[in-house]
This record gives sequence, C-alpha cells and structure tokens, in this order.
Amino acid sequence: MPIVRHIATSLLFPALVLGTTLGSAAAQPKPGNLDIVLRQMDEASTKFKSAQADFQRDIYERVVRQTTTQTGTIYFLRDGALTQMGAKFFPPYAKTIEYRRGTLSIFDPTSNHLTLLSAGNKQAQYESFLTLGFGGSGRDLAKAWTISDLGAEQMSDGDKTVATEKLDLFAKDPNARNMFTHIVIWVDPQRGISLKQQFFTPSEDQTTAVYTHIRYNEKVDTKPFAIKTDKNTSIDHR
Repeated sequence: MPIVRHIATSLLFPALVLGTTLGSAAAQPKPGNLDIVLRQMDEASTKFKSAQADFQRDIYERVVRQTTTQTGTIYFLRDGALTQMGAKFFPPYAKTIEYRRGTLSIFDPTSNHLTLLSAGNKQAQYESFLTLGFGGSGRDLAKAWTISDLGAEQMSDGDKTVATEKLDLFAKDPNARNMFTHIVIWVDPQRGISLKQQFFTPSEDQTTAVYTHIRYNEKVDTKPFAIKTDKNTSIDHR
C-alpha cells in the first residue's frame, strides 16, 4: 500500500507532540454515543463540499527520541464522488502535495523533484484514508475500521470551542494494521471534520496532526497550492 504510506507519512496523518492536547478533561468511554455520532457523520457527509485549515504536524521517532514539527495549510474539495486535496508545508520542511483523480503528487522545491503515485484500482480504498475525518461518512468509517467511542471533548480550533467526539480506530485491513496499530481522531460530527488525528505505529513512533482556523464549505483558492515545475524538475513515477 505505498500510496497510503505516502499519504500517511507525507501528508495528513499529522501530529501531536507527546503530551500536547487542545482538549479539556480526559474523555471517558461512552459507547452508547457511537451510533449517534456515525449517523451525524452520515448526514454531514451529504453536505460536505470543502474544508480548509492550518495544521501542525509533530512526528515523534522513538528510536532517536526526537520530535519534528511541521506546519502548513491544507484543503479538501468534493465534487460528487470525486475528492481533491492539496497541502502546502512551510519552510524549513517545504513541500507541496496534491491528490487529484487517483494520483498523489509530492513536490520538493529544494531538490526540484516531483514524485507521482497512482492509486490504480484501489482509489476508493486510498481515499478512505485521505478523507479520514474530512467529509467521510460514518457508514464508510465503520466499514473500514473497528471503532471505540472514547467520549466527547471540547477542543479549540483556534477561533472557537468545538464539541468533538474522540474515536479510536482499529483497521480491519491487515495491511493497514502493519502500518498503524491504531488511529485516534477527534471529529466534529456536525461538520464531518477532524480537529486532531493521532497515529500509532508498530515501531512505537507517533504522528499527530492538529487542525486550526477551519473554513468549512467556503470557496477554495487552489492557486497557492499549485505545483510549479520546470525543465530541470526530476520526476519519479511509482
């Protein structure tokens, strides 16, 4: 699942530094809420057109016991069954990522190198990762993951306090479990948007993403996310 790994490590599955939280009191399991939350996500997915946000992604590597922090901005667009995403990472880890029509493009301006990965016949599967907590339906979430509801948490999105539900996800696909032992998302079920995602790997590395200043169903200007290549750009097709 190389494209899933690239989506996860290059892109979204951004991150919380160990111990960093935006939430309130510790959540208590409330399994009775899960059906309600999934139904709310089903309804939200029918209304979802776009989302834009700033993000901070913190990557903790257990072997070296170091955390790398990256920041940037991201958008999601949905047009019917089509999902499009763009992300721009700020220096010193500058890169631009785009997912469109089953192809993931990763551009490194420092090396002037473009990597292109095709989802092929697994496009729907890969997009289930891509839209994890961003416009995906509760029904689709339950198909791909065994879900534990860890309860409600109030979180700040940088502008206001948002009621979220903390969901612990265990992949039903064995290949996905080889990459992540489990994933925790803090989702606003009313809008179908994640405010935080945390990914745990078998090697005990952790990647956490926090999303702030979320703009929901607003017009997205994709020009700042455009990948600009030239005749000297090296291109790698995978």
